[in-house]
This record gives sequence, structure tokens and C-alpha cells, in this order.
Amino acid sequence: MTPSIILSDDRVLLRPLEQHDVDNLLVFSENEPEIWDYSPTTGAGRENLEKYIGQALKDREHKLSLPFIVYDKNIDEYIGSTRLYNINPVQKTLLIGYSWYGKKYRGTGVNKHCKYVLLKYAFEVLEMERVEFRADFSNQRSIAAMKSIGCTLEGVLRSDTLMRDGRRRDTAVLSILKSEWFETVREKLEHKL
Repeated sequence: MTPSIILSDDRVLLRPLEQHDVDNLLVFSENEPEIWDYSPTTGAGRENLEKYIGQALKDREHKLSLPFIVYDKNIDEYIGSTRLYNINPVQKTLLIGYSWYGKKYRGTGVNKHCKYVLLKYAFEVLEMERVEFRADFSNQRSIAAMKSIGCTLEGVLRSDTLMRDGRRRDTAVLSILKSEWFETVREKLEHKL
């Protein structure tokens, strides 16, 4: 697992997130603070975005995550961020998350392309057995997006995560197994791209 990994297809390029990417993502941080409404952390405003990226880089140093900046090849712009995290090479599991895009890029298909290259890397290069996704259960748009790429809803962890506003969120847990990826999910996702 190396931080120099670049993932891409015909639509997106995911390259390692770096501290200087604050400048590439600041427009979203300053103008779209609602991006982090369903997250226990925030990148809204320059200072918070610097901390958000700084923590992602610390996690990468400790081999806990691989954070990426998302570049849309069709429009030649950086549009958001995503990452692989809670990487467990012994159990062969990881999570995909911390995914966010500027609002004008949502619903454009870019998320499916990002998830495709991340899943392909997780199952075919890292040889993971299970890839998990989590979302605030009240964020039905995000849960629907995960289901649309082939995730199975496994259940809900009640009162799982303390949010910035003090409430405790219920967390939906979804996953894709290695056998599912190779048997059906990869091909179905490829047809949607």
C-alpha cells in the first residue's frame, strides 16, 4: 500500500490528496458547507479544510487510509475527495468513504466512476474480501447511491456516532463481498458507466 497510487478510468482520476490541495478544494469548502451536514467532521472554511486534509494525511502516514482528490477529466477540474480507510490487511477488509463532491457534480455519474476504480483496486489489487460503506441513516440519497453500485444494506448501528451538533447518529452499514464483485457487481457497474 503506497501513497503514490493513482486510480483512473476514462472519466475520473484519483490521485493522492496532499496538503496543497486545500487550494483545489477551497471553493467547495467556502461555498458549500452543507457538504459535511451528515459527517461527524467538517471541512467547511479554510481552517477546517486544512485540518480535514491534515488528519487524512496523518491517517495515510499510519497506513490507516488512502485519501484521494477527485479530478473530472471531462471538465478538467478537481471536484471533491474520497478515500479508502480502516484498512485491515489481516482481515482483508476496508471501508470506502469520506466521499464528497461539489453540488453541481452530484448526479453526473462521477460517483459511480470513483467507486468503480476504488472497488477494482480494493478487490483486484489489494485482494480484499469485504468492502464496507457507512452513512448517516437519515442520508437516504447517499444510501440509495451505494445500493445503486451494488451494495447490500446489512443493518443500522443505532446511536453509533456523535455528530458535531451533539446528536447521536444512526449509521447504515452496507457492503460488497469479493465473491459478489467478481460474480455480478463489477459487470453491472461497468454497464452503468
